[in-house]
Amino acid sequence: MSVPEPEKAAGKVYLIGAGPGDPGLITLKGAELIKKAQVIVHDYLASPELLRLAPPGCRLIDAGKKAGRHILNQKAINELLVSEGRKGNTVVRLKGGDPYIFGRGGEEAVALFEAGVAFEVVPGVSSAVAAAASAGIPLTHRGISSQVTILTGHSQTDSQSLSEWENLLPGQTLSVVMGHQNLYNICQKLIGRGFSPQTQAAAVQWGTTPKQKTLTGTLATLPDKVAANHLTPPVLLVVGAVVGLRDRLNWFEKRPLFGKSVLVTRTTAQSGRLAEPLRDLGAQVWERPVIKIAPILPNPELNACLNDISQFQYLILTSPNGAEIFLKYLMSRAFDVRCLGGLKIVTIGPGTARTLESFGLKADLTPELFQAEGLIELFKTQPAGAVLLARAERAREILPAGLSDLGFQVTLVCLYRTVAETADSAPLPKVDLVTLTSASTARGLAALLDPSERSGYPAVSIGPITTQAAKEEGLKVVAESPAATIDSLVKTAALYLSGKDIQNNGH
Repeated sequence: MSVPEPEKAAGKVYLIGAGPGDPGLITLKGAELIKKAQVIVHDYLASPELLRLAPPGCRLIDAGKKAGRHILNQKAINELLVSEGRKGNTVVRLKGGDPYIFGRGGEEAVALFEAGVAFEVVPGVSSAVAAAASAGIPLTHRGISSQVTILTGHSQTDSQSLSEWENLLPGQTLSVVMGHQNLYNICQKLIGRGFSPQTQAAAVQWGTTPKQKTLTGTLATLPDKVAANHLTPPVLLVVGAVVGLRDRLNWFEKRPLFGKSVLVTRTTAQSGRLAEPLRDLGAQVWERPVIKIAPILPNPELNACLNDISQFQYLILTSPNGAEIFLKYLMSRAFDVRCLGGLKIVTIGPGTARTLESFGLKADLTPELFQAEGLIELFKTQPAGAVLLARAERAREILPAGLSDLGFQVTLVCLYRTVAETADSAPLPKVDLVTLTSASTARGLAALLDPSERSGYPAVSIGPITTQAAKEEGLKVVAESPAATIDSLVKTAALYLSGKDIQNNGH
């Protein structure tokens, strides 16, 4: 008797608004659904950084529609969503802005409904609102404007669009998406409808992103300004007296690193700790890991040390990666963290100490100088004993040699090795600055560049060891962090890029 195959679960399509461009402006629900997707059908205006949230094995399908270029037309997109949903997949349709505000999300939802495919809509932040806000223009403001009309300038040929434009009245705020191509005609049409030629107007290109550019003028002057400055889509047009508030409310473009670009080379798991504060300062940050951390498994040497942990008086952990791998290994092998109770735990810096704290442990000792030389100075004040030094496979020999010279018995265990990250083969973008957080990131970056290119990527280094490795690889180090911490590295990068001390800057 044959056993019937289990029926495949029904699929579902999620129409998700990716927001106006800044990946941080997607909703929490939208981000969580991306992490669970089996298929993602994404638009041109959806931030590529959101695609990094996709799980391994997720299929990414570019449906990128923009003026004059359609990879897939709307009918083909509708059919694709229906087909993938019927296969039982969890499908994310990632659309720039909000799915239902000039995003044709309604058309896609109707197609899914008629095909009997389950769907859900996750609203997004529309560029019609967000791009204006990031340009310092509130669409409504007490005493200036209490009404806003959102329009599309992409098509003015059908009777419905003509009727909507004919009903506009002077005095209200207009937010016009996709208005770049017809900008001159739009301004002339508004003037013909009774809007003063001196009505204030603004064009916002790539709103909410580090590429944002804003031009202001009037209905009479703005089209020529846009043409002279070569603005290209996406551009939001804002019309009304609220544009006059921009001089006071333009916070976005006044951030200290606005217009600057930075390449972060840390591992994927660690890049956010460095990338986010740089983004907060206004920089365009490219996250391109050049290395990845590979735990050494199985690890009989570490297992033997843990089985006889009472022989040691000190445990030295020299990096956050090492601390995390050590403790996860300990717990996964059914050891008890209380077995470390008789040891003094020594960390090389505050980052490693914070990793310990995430496991409920506190470092007993941390040197003032966050490198091997600082640990050696620290141990000059400690009674001699047995040391378990747990660290990366490739590391300087100065630490075990220096401790041995002081009379300590050192057992060295390698926890992980650093290997090249090869998942992304795209060429490196040209940037104003590269951040290097270790000697291995310096070597990893150099491996991606021809020797003739290396001096064209100015770098800020986290400390002298990293600086030395970078220079040996032919990289150009333009600044070095005074302390080997991420906070210090960010401040050093900001100081170099902005030319001023931004420690007390706020917005």
